[in-house]
Amino acid sequence: MNPQFFQIGHIPAALWGPPSERVIVTVHGAQSSKTDITFHHLAEAFPHCQLLSFDLPEHGDRKNESILCKPPICVQELTAVLDYAENHWNKVGLFAVSMGAYFSLLACPGRNIFHAWFLSPVVDMERLTHDIMSWYQISETRLKTEKAIPTPMGQTLYWDDYCYIRSHPIEYWPFPTGILWGAGDTLVARYTIAAFAKRFHGRLRIVEGAGHWFHTPEEMKALSCWLRETAFG
Repeated sequence: MNPQFFQIGHIPAALWGPPSERVIVTVHGAQSSKTDITFHHLAEAFPHCQLLSFDLPEHGDRKNESILCKPPICVQELTAVLDYAENHWNKVGLFAVSMGAYFSLLACPGRNIFHAWFLSPVVDMERLTHDIMSWYQISETRLKTEKAIPTPMGQTLYWDDYCYIRSHPIEYWPFPTGILWGAGDTLVARYTIAAFAKRFHGRLRIVEGAGHWFHTPEEMKALSCWLRETAFG
């Protein structure tokens, strides 16, 4: 399925599927874009809904922009996309991948989301940030002093982001949510995802042998099956 490209303000966006009263706002993860392969699978599994995707800063058509992919900015932009969705469709759903799920957890409470689907979601960004700091021997004091520290995994840690994350814990998520997580995920621990699912009554499905980034034929098959089983007719 080929999407139609347009702009929501300064944000490059894409609309998938024929007209519908329902739309699913999709939020990609790191190193991806509004045309993420998982969105193609979602569009095929949910032919009764349109999809609205967009590029986060430093991704897709925005790689050369000066705007950085930082939590407050991403939450602000996701808020603008959600506003657009609510003004153009009767019902709004959510599909978010990895860090896109974290931004969604911050931006969506207070909205009227009919259902959410999370793939390999980062549900505890503070814990993940601490893990990354531990992996690369980065102390809180050093991060505070240097303000920004690139890591070998391609992720730059910022002191102001660290402060923002610590001051914005996830305490409320009222929407029915399906979660797909790979047992081999090295970024989001099993106990972290299980605790989130239990706390917020999410329906967790674990794919043995899958990692954080779903991309192999077997992983994509598991994703498609999960989407079709949880789609609304």
